[in-house]
Amino acid sequence: MRLRECAAERHFSPRTTDAYARWVRSYIKFHDCQHPSTLGVDEVGAFVRYLAHERRFAPSTQNQALAALRFLYADVLAQPLPDSDGSPPTALPQRLPTVLSRVEAHRLLDAMHGVPQLMARLLYGAGLRLQECCQLRLRDINLERAEITVRRGHGQRAHVTIIPGSLRAAIEGQMAVSTRIRQRRLATGGGAVLLPSAMSGRLSSASRHAAWWWLFPSSREYQRPDALVRCSHHAHPTVLQRAVAAAAQRVGLDQRARCHTFRHSFAMHLLETGYDIRTVQLLLGHRDVYTTMRYLPLVQRVALGGLAVRSPLDVDPLSQRDR
Repeated sequence: MRLRECAAERHFSPRTTDAYARWVRSYIKFHDCQHPSTLGVDEVGAFVRYLAHERRFAPSTQNQALAALRFLYADVLAQPLPDSDGSPPTALPQRLPTVLSRVEAHRLLDAMHGVPQLMARLLYGAGLRLQECCQLRLRDINLERAEITVRRGHGQRAHVTIIPGSLRAAIEGQMAVSTRIRQRRLATGGGAVLLPSAMSGRLSSASRHAAWWWLFPSSREYQRPDALVRCSHHAHPTVLQRAVAAAAQRVGLDQRARCHTFRHSFAMHLLETGYDIRTVQLLLGHRDVYTTMRYLPLVQRVALGGLAVRSPLDVDPLSQRDR
């Protein structure tokens, strides 16, 4: 319980909180249910090495477990681990992002339909992350300025991105459909939404305000355990994930396409078109331009292919004279 309270103070997402709670439980079970305050650096190192060598978890999974334990000791138990705790973060392999060509992206989008298709078009057309798209509210859409405001993006950072002109009518229609769903649920005593943690205590009446309503509401309501109120959640991410996976299988893509692949493709295609990296950084909401620079090797690869660079192997040695 204390862990969840500390996670809420740090504004962790529910998924991060749940993942950290699972790792803490696994850590306690690994050490025969001893209280973590009686354990220390050596025990943390032993647990992470167990994950790496016996369970053979991926480096990213090992790092997540280590981050959960550091959070446990620093924020929950107020016993911070030393910087060198015997279990340094595992070095992640440097991989280039997977991107689709323009033709592949449009083939994949055309194979989808309904609300998932609109959501996938936003991932590609605006460079949104999966959660950012699912959590859009009506107040985040500005059709006049053709802007989408992402208020709680990765790392709780806010940024503004574009609304593709080809999606303006579709988004306007989705806003009208979403508003009708809200009105029907309000008429039956529901229609409330979960507010950001900073507002939930101060503006409880705003939970039924139109501005806070989801652009992509879930198909069903749920009962809040702490109040006799029926609330509506946003569309679950798995709805879009499954739709993208099914469409990729139908069109027979050679490479694996996920929801985040659309975001990579958005950045790559903007850079190919000639937009500067600073503009792409702002649209993606990256804190540091070095994060955006990981797309540059891909642009360079395309450029080299387009410049018709000839390999030395393709040059006839008899046609070259020594100088």
